[in-house]
Amino acid sequence: MTRLFNDPARFTDDMITGFAAAHQEHVRAVPGGVVRTRPTPTGKVAVLTGGGSGHYPAFCGVVGPGFADGSVIGDVFTSPSAARARSVAEAAQSGGGVLFLFGNYAGDVMNFGLAARQLADDGIPARCFAVTDDIASAPAGQTARRRGIAGGFVVFKTASAAAEEGASLDEVVRVAEHTNARTRTLGVAFDGCTLPGSDAPLFTVPEGRLGLGLGIHGEPGVSEDTLGTAEDLARALVTGLLADRPADTDGEGRVAVVLNGLGATKYEELYVLWGAVARLLDEAGLTPVRPEVGELVTSLDMAGCSLTLSWLDDELERLWRAPADTPAFRRGTPREPLGEDAAERPAAAPRRPERSAATASGAAVEVAELTVHALRAARDVLHRDAEALGRLDAVAGDGDHGRGMCKGVDAALAAAEKAHADRLAPAAVLAAAGDAWAAEAGGTSGALWGVALRAIGAALPAERAPGREELASAATAALTAVTSLGGAEVGDKTLVDALAPFATAFAARLRTEEPVAEAYASAVAEARTAAEDTAGLRPRLGRARPLADRSVGTPDPGATSLAAVLTAVATLHTTTGSDPV
Repeated sequence: MTRLFNDPARFTDDMITGFAAAHQEHVRAVPGGVVRTRPTPTGKVAVLTGGGSGHYPAFCGVVGPGFADGSVIGDVFTSPSAARARSVAEAAQSGGGVLFLFGNYAGDVMNFGLAARQLADDGIPARCFAVTDDIASAPAGQTARRRGIAGGFVVFKTASAAAEEGASLDEVVRVAEHTNARTRTLGVAFDGCTLPGSDAPLFTVPEGRLGLGLGIHGEPGVSEDTLGTAEDLARALVTGLLADRPADTDGEGRVAVVLNGLGATKYEELYVLWGAVARLLDEAGLTPVRPEVGELVTSLDMAGCSLTLSWLDDELERLWRAPADTPAFRRGTPREPLGEDAAERPAAAPRRPERSAATASGAAVEVAELTVHALRAARDVLHRDAEALGRLDAVAGDGDHGRGMCKGVDAALAAAEKAHADRLAPAAVLAAAGDAWAAEAGGTSGALWGVALRAIGAALPAERAPGREELASAATAALTAVTSLGGAEVGDKTLVDALAPFATAFAARLRTEEPVAEAYASAVAEARTAAEDTAGLRPRLGRARPLADRSVGTPDPGATSLAAVLTAVATLHTTTGSDPV
């Protein structure tokens, strides 16, 4: 149980405040996360770790000399937004480029990728790398689809050490890729974790059993097995990892090893387990190099552990052994470069100016006002359904969908109200709403709702109410934006399964003589049916994919929340007699 918090919605913000106050010699808080207290030396690659909070000491706990230059911090188990990633990168960069390192989760890939493209457009070289060490999440032939869990610690360490030596951005990326290709992790859970403010864990494990192949976001294991002795567990972990040994490591016997506790497993228990693991590695002809036993990548208060093996060559062993000094991890005595005044550092390239927002008048003002009313209806239904959406998400995910949607819609509504008060055109109102949703919600859903709202706005005229063809184009544009960014298709068990039939039906009906409101209501009915039908699908993307069988029988939370919002907007227009925007 996570017991200490103020407002659960501000848990991460409060944590960052306390963390930065406790470790002023190492870090300072910036919008979106933390960076080193002393600026990144001029010309050095800025290595930034990132992801949702709830994993301490990953990711912010390893910011400091010899390790990361900064950390982008999202809400609990939620990928940070592109805006947060960009903010931290601009604070940390010093002319050598930026490398974002994170686990292979759809929201992280999407948001860090967006941030990297934006930075590159502004003249700051930026790259991304997603760790894929979890052998339980995809078979050996599909390593690119694997999740990133505790093995990310090894990848982060070696890449950071390479950057500390002065390697170029391309070289640091190469080290990350090389380490990841040689790193394998397998984890188990004895019991689930509880989100701040929740009264029940995201999942439970029956007494005397363990969940094999867990994630680090509150996802349960992909299967269950009997909980035996520490010896039994050590053998299962070592045997599983050796069976997936990287093909190009034959004859190499030196390994970096991380025996990682997930939050509620005591250090004494981990050392009992390590005694058996060390013996089994020795029997397999493997020599641990500077093994780490303890909590390095946690999952709030989850009871469980994971074992990581990373096969070392001479280069990787040097980087793994290299000194570091961070709040949560210290090794040797890194040579601290002389501090620099912030004013001496290369300034970030100026952002390209946004296209000026047109001022609305007449009918366009009414459209903008209807947009605000629609967002209020969305807010009401999402807050009403937040707990139920969280339960749907917890079946095969991390249980944060309801909370994330509430944060997103609240921010979007506030931004839209301000834009409307400034008499901006519908496109600017929707763009402001979309950007705010993406920035505050984070995660996959935040990014997707953000681009969808922006796309709808871009299809609407600035000076008048939209015509039928423009409404059809707006619906189609939203679908195109979402599928282009997320890569999902109908049948993948995502919000696209509800959005596609809605957009297709709405656009088709608008090209007939059917009244707009009736066309919208019919399309919404198709979206609701499609969302319900996702219960029979197996997820092919996102965090739910490794637990696909568990997800069957439960509708997708993203499709469900989208259908609920569309329905609320339809009800609004029925009540007011207005056409949907």
